Amino acid sequence: MMTLRGAECPAGLLLAAGEGSRLGRPKALVELDGERLVDRGVRTLRDGGCSPVLVVAGAAQIEVIGAVVVPNPGWRTGMGSSLRAGLSALPPECPAVVVALVDQPLVTAAAVRRLVEAYERGARVAVATYDGRPRNPVLIAREHFAAAAEAAEGDAGARSFLRARPELVTAVPCADVAAPDDIDTPADLAAFTSRNLR
Repeated sequence: MMTLRGAECPAGLLLAAGEGSRLGRPKALVELDGERLVDRGVRTLRDGGCSPVLVVAGAAQIEVIGAVVVPNPGWRTGMGSSLRAGLSALPPECPAVVVALVDQPLVTAAAVRRLVEAYERGARVAVATYDGRPRNPVLIAREHFAAAAEAAEGDAGARSFLRARPELVTAVPCADVAAPDDIDTPADLAAFTSRNLR
């Protein structure tokens, strides 16, 4: 299969604007194995075949090598505003985007690659699934950016759009190469810290 390059390649969008209220600090700046979660997320998207990679920031000022930082002044309203900010910042030649969350360090480049491959095979919306359950990351083709942005409210992100248009969604099993576990609390972080994630 031919790999997409340049303007044909899906972009990567990492949502990293939250303050981590239950964790007590912005998740983007948390380090695991000496690497910030934001850097890990950018690396995962790039290694998975996404270019360019954009990071939506809000609660914390973030500088990231290898990514474009998109400020979201409305980050307090929830993930929906971050998705809208990220989608609106994508370059016009971008044909699709893989959306990932900064607090899911077990999402791997292999999972991202599977979404990109599904896109190469014709999928217009693709969702990583784990034991049959749809989670993240999610790929959305350009023709659905506006609908996804319109549906993004509060903390729902792309969920409302995906539920409203199930006929568009291609499920991409990823449980053998990734996991959607997230870091929400200090206990979650302690559990991740005890693992070897590299």
